[in-house]
Amino acid sequence: MSSAEQPEQQPAQLRRILGLFRPHRAKLLAVALLVGVSSLVSVASPFLLREVLDVAIPQQRLGLLALLVLGMIGVAVATSVFNVGQTYLSTKVGQSVMHDLRSAVYARLQRMSLAFFTRTRTGEIQSRIANDIGNMQATVTSTATSLVSNLTTVLATVAAMLALDWRLTVVSLLLLPVFVLVSRRVGQERKRITASRQGQLARMSAGVQESLSVSGILLGRTMGRANSLTDTFTAESSTLAELEVRSSMAGRWRMSSIQIVMTALPALIYWAAGLSSAAGAEMISLGTLVAFVTLQQALFRPTLSLLSTGVDMQSSLALFARIFEYLDLPVDIDEPARPVRLPAVKGEVTFSDVEFGYYPAHPTLAGIDLDVPAGTSLAVVGETGAGKTTLSYLVPRLYDVTAGQVRIDGVDVRELSFDTLADAVGVVSQETYLLHATVAENLRFAKPDATGEELVEAAKAAQIHEHITALPDGYETLVGERGYRFSGGEKQRLAVARTILRDPPILILDEATSALDTQTEQALQQALTTLSAGRTTITIAHRLSTVRDADQIVVLDHGEIAERGTHDELIAAGGRYAALVDRDGRLAAA
Repeated sequence: MSSAEQPEQQPAQLRRILGLFRPHRAKLLAVALLVGVSSLVSVASPFLLREVLDVAIPQQRLGLLALLVLGMIGVAVATSVFNVGQTYLSTKVGQSVMHDLRSAVYARLQRMSLAFFTRTRTGEIQSRIANDIGNMQATVTSTATSLVSNLTTVLATVAAMLALDWRLTVVSLLLLPVFVLVSRRVGQERKRITASRQGQLARMSAGVQESLSVSGILLGRTMGRANSLTDTFTAESSTLAELEVRSSMAGRWRMSSIQIVMTALPALIYWAAGLSSAAGAEMISLGTLVAFVTLQQALFRPTLSLLSTGVDMQSSLALFARIFEYLDLPVDIDEPARPVRLPAVKGEVTFSDVEFGYYPAHPTLAGIDLDVPAGTSLAVVGETGAGKTTLSYLVPRLYDVTAGQVRIDGVDVRELSFDTLADAVGVVSQETYLLHATVAENLRFAKPDATGEELVEAAKAAQIHEHITALPDGYETLVGERGYRFSGGEKQRLAVARTILRDPPILILDEATSALDTQTEQALQQALTTLSAGRTTITIAHRLSTVRDADQIVVLDHGEIAERGTHDELIAAGGRYAALVDRDGRLAAA
């Protein structure tokens, strides 16, 4: 956000921030009442002190002195009780707002399309949720209370000072506008530094997430880049440390000057009182003078706190801007306003003149017309980059078509509810992702209420049950970060079992057997053949030996259908498919 935009955008942003507190109006009202009562009660102490000095002690009225002292103690006790109550309520409200923000950002990100995550670093996303929202905690949890408390205290104290002596009050408040101007400029400076600091923190977090993951460590070690990565991190950390120092020291001398001036004000009050007396004006009593200075000192703390709160609020605007940026991300793939829910999905998949491109000027798919009847199998083959995986991702609506339609049982997938799509389409991708959890928990991610018997059946169907039972803790074995305790083939079989557990009517296998050895591949292929009975199966494959029994085979070439037919028909045609099979056979023989 440029400085030129700030004056126009800040009011709208402040209104939006205040809107975060709107659901907690009742608690905030209770906080305001507690703070108000506490401020009014605390102001009574200087008046009691004046009576002690001007009446009780000079006149030796011990009974009155005892009552005044008890009153001062009672004020201290009451103020402490009120402060504890308002601190609890304000913290409760602040944490609720923090919770709402975290949940809103996470929910928004869950609605983003796959394209967003392919162009955004995971560490950046994590930094927005953890660091940006985390750094807002002090502001969110204490700002509202601090504003109400300090503002009420300032107003009550100024009123009490005016009641004691209006002339001394004018002297005390002469420099206040200057203080406000200085703190505002300090706040703007810190806001700019805060934006830079959070951006640097996000970059460093992204680098840590990438380089210290299992994959990152493997890449760094095998490429001999460990020292280089350490140097890069050290440089990033040094930049962050410098920004932290700048943020901490921004305006520090100016704020210290304000503190010095306000600390020196009592001396000015004594001086002004002496000048007034020497000029023959009405004498100010000792009790009044001490009470006034006490009030002035009481005014010093909340005034500085208000100025500091203003500085913190301006700094936190940079954090709110980063969070609102994520909350305002356009959702390019959203559930329709009136989603269609299919009670029973047969599994017919149709592509009608489908076009799609990650970049408008460079279409990845064009003119795709396909009809996959329910319960049949389709194999999609072609060279790397032909668009095979992209084609399969259009069925579960991980991407939306640029033109044309993808339909399930005659209904455009863009009209179906997300729940219907998730129940209808199961995907086993070539990049298997396992959670850092037990084997059973990974399987139950597909079906949380699955019984132990269902887990075993799915694992047996995926040819992985025997391996699981051979593990030290069986189905309760921890798979490790991203499943790195398992081989590639074992992870893919776990992923297949997880999808089998959901029993979707449409199954998409994107290179599902690519990491398996020949023997395991044959066993899994037999299981998949059995499971495919009555299920629509779309298989993306490089190993053509796994697709020869498909009901229809489509050859993609640069995003277009070059050939289609059965294995025998395409071999007889002697075209691209026959050439791919011949090459595949020569590679296998070699």
